[in-house]
Amino acid sequence: MPGPREAAYTPRHVFSRSRILAWSHRSRFRRARMLVRPYAGGRLLDYGCGDGLFLEMVRDLFPERVGTDVWEAQLDECRERYAGDAGVSFLSPAALGAEHDGAYPVVTCMEVLEHCPPAELEGVLRDLARLVSPGGVVLVSVPVELGLSLALKHSVRLAASLRGLGPYRDPNELYRPGEFLRMVFAGERTSIPRPVYWYGQHGHKGFNWRSLRARLAQTFVVEDVSFSPLPPLRGVLNSQVWLRCSPRPH
Repeated sequence: MPGPREAAYTPRHVFSRSRILAWSHRSRFRRARMLVRPYAGGRLLDYGCGDGLFLEMVRDLFPERVGTDVWEAQLDECRERYAGDAGVSFLSPAALGAEHDGAYPVVTCMEVLEHCPPAELEGVLRDLARLVSPGGVVLVSVPVELGLSLALKHSVRLAASLRGLGPYRDPNELYRPGEFLRMVFAGERTSIPRPVYWYGQHGHKGFNWRSLRARLAQTFVVEDVSFSPLPPLRGVLNSQVWLRCSPRPH
């Protein structure tokens, strides 16, 4: 799940002073709302809810919404921020016990899995498979860090870092030339070393969404793959990929 640096996600990204970054992140939330809208009226779990923005955005669609995140301080902030909304609650993953098994027709997991080291990824996928209702949907979004999208993102991030915007100044997230070319031309099994930070999670460097898709297909049926902010361009010059998954029949 996102690290402490993401606690101020909305002001730093959705309302970034970089117009390109703000447009990309706002488009992602609009896309998420569009994708969950056909399932409106039920119960929604946002796994890795961050500061709760998405749960607020779908308040009119889902009468009962639950957000979970590993950062307890952030959950406390959400509980305080949304204290007047009776339809939303915030629980730690450890609090999602057996009574939550199969309880959520809609589970979203957005911009989370790219941060997870292998062991943590397996734990999150077990949770997602356990919590979604039979016949429900799991909607996953992760960044596109391959191909021309990576080249464009790298340029935008460098420009943002020069302006002091966003979390793009960490030298560990910079690509060596060989690493950069390897990920621009990456296939499903392509990988490079990925830094693990003091809070035990990855940044974006070296993330391969195609490898994640293959792993998701072992646990779920991956029913659809789409992209944002410009869906017709598919995996070319888009910043996020969306994987709509359903539980495998037992």
